[in-house]
Amino acid sequence: MKLATIGVGNAGSKIIDRMLEFEDKTGRSLCRHVLVINSARTDLAKPDYVPEDRRILIGDTHKKAKGHGVGGDVEVGAEVAKHDIDEIRRAFDDVEIHEVDAIIVAAGLGGGTGSGAGPVVIEELQKMYDEPVYGLGILPGEYEGGRPALNAARSLQSFVQKVDNFIAFDNDAWRSRGQTIEEGYEQMNRELAVRIVTLLAAGEIDETDVAENAMDSSDIMRTLDTDGVSSIGYASTTISSDADDGLLNRFREDEKPVGDATDAAKIKGLVRRAVNSRLTIPCEVTSADRALIILSGPSELISRKGIESARQWLENEADTVDILAGDDPRPNASELSAVVLLSNVTETPRVDEIQSQAVDAQDKIAELEAAREEEINELITDEDDELDPVV
Repeated sequence: MKLATIGVGNAGSKIIDRMLEFEDKTGRSLCRHVLVINSARTDLAKPDYVPEDRRILIGDTHKKAKGHGVGGDVEVGAEVAKHDIDEIRRAFDDVEIHEVDAIIVAAGLGGGTGSGAGPVVIEELQKMYDEPVYGLGILPGEYEGGRPALNAARSLQSFVQKVDNFIAFDNDAWRSRGQTIEEGYEQMNRELAVRIVTLLAAGEIDETDVAENAMDSSDIMRTLDTDGVSSIGYASTTISSDADDGLLNRFREDEKPVGDATDAAKIKGLVRRAVNSRLTIPCEVTSADRALIILSGPSELISRKGIESARQWLENEADTVDILAGDDPRPNASELSAVVLLSNVTETPRVDEIQSQAVDAQDKIAELEAAREEEINELITDEDDELDPVV
């Protein structure tokens, strides 16, 4: 695929930056056009791989933002995007849309800029272009509090309704103990970038290495052509440089090869691990509308029998026949990886939890505001009501 990638807000910008980093590290060519949009000047200085001329500050003249962010306020986030929509449009004009297959908009849904400005940006893109627009959204963890949950629940509705498909990433499922908050976010950003780039960069033409069952952008776009929310699974195994030990003898985490299992069995096992490990958002696999499997790595390690066996396994597991499977040859890769896209999943407990947490937060905020208003009235009004205000 060839993508135009847009990050909105701090989290969205970091995701795009990590995608560019992984793309550079692995020799891929996915992100043909890049743009990040933020309401905080200091955050725009953070990306390492996004060119400076592809960074847009919004809200610089807005009375509540003034270039310092929107303070987690989703309403202000939407306001500043609408206020500076002409500048955003001019940045879109630089995108040579004939060069891309689709547009992806990444945003954190718990903050103010991503959750508020993100839907405004998407709506404008849908007006300007016919190409698919996909959303990539970060859902806040329960530990982040009620306000981010409320932002996410409101923004999620807008994202899912406006985009052609929404790929979700749940911070709750990926939080690790013993890390600082910043370390945790950085690791999650990298994990998500690996999955997105491995999935969407499949099908790049390499005449020296022919795929067993080549995937291309049309296969990926067909799988994403379902609307709704999607999840991604991923697993990889390190390729040993010691030929005597075999090419698949060292597995990441605690995965071990099983005796003299065939390459086909190992391929199937890798796909099973991708589905049964942490998905970007936990979901019931059987609720998926469509699915896609991509094996990425040296072509000599990818067997057609293994791909077909993995596809049949997922067909039974997901209870759907609408499953595509193929490979993405990477001759110099140090790992063999499997990425699985579960498109339009309808049973995602975390979304229900966020909505419930958001309703509780909204009720609590309303109660606090009412109590605060009453306290202020009591403070400034005399007990005997003998005084009149000036006007």
